[in-house]
Amino acid sequence: MNTNKTDKVILGIDPGTVVMGYGIIHITGNNLKLISAGVLSLDKKEDHFLRIKEIFDTVEKLIKEYKPDEFAIEEPFFGKNVQSMLKLGRAQGAAISAALHHHLPVHGYSPRTIKKSITGKGAASKEQVASMLKTILKFEETPKFLDATDALGVALCHHFQTRGIGQHDSNANTKVKKLSAKKSKASWSTFINKNPERIKK
Repeated sequence: MNTNKTDKVILGIDPGTVVMGYGIIHITGNNLKLISAGVLSLDKKEDHFLRIKEIFDTVEKLIKEYKPDEFAIEEPFFGKNVQSMLKLGRAQGAAISAALHHHLPVHGYSPRTIKKSITGKGAASKEQVASMLKTILKFEETPKFLDATDALGVALCHHFQTRGIGQHDSNANTKVKKLSAKKSKASWSTFINKNPERIKK
């Protein structure tokens, strides 16, 4: 499948056994549009395997509703807690299974790769990723759970990666480069004050 086509919908997933984030973006040429973002809260289900089932069902529902062309997911990082890693791996597997069930190409990215693709820094915080995404995708309100913006980051990272490192010429990626070059001490409010035309009325 051609991942370089200029009109496509990407579904990004930030897997988790307590909160799963999802984000859908639409790529049209060099234009990026936020379609939907949110979270699936699983803390009310005590049975871990029922949580896995709900992850599969929810991802499948998202696929049927938004009909994405491609699927991207954050790969679990290696931690010291083996049980937590096992559960997270199952959550990732459930989401991937739903994508494969609908014949979607699956792409996985490490947390560091995602953060660097969005902010220019592999060690960026969730808040920094969210702020950058608000600029690129032009939305104002930050979701209650940053798992949603993390998922959007996965989707956007996939778009940047498949366009080719150093080869994509989208306006959004140009913004990323310019903002990443600013000193780290520059706050979000400072950027807004200097770029009033970028604020969506």
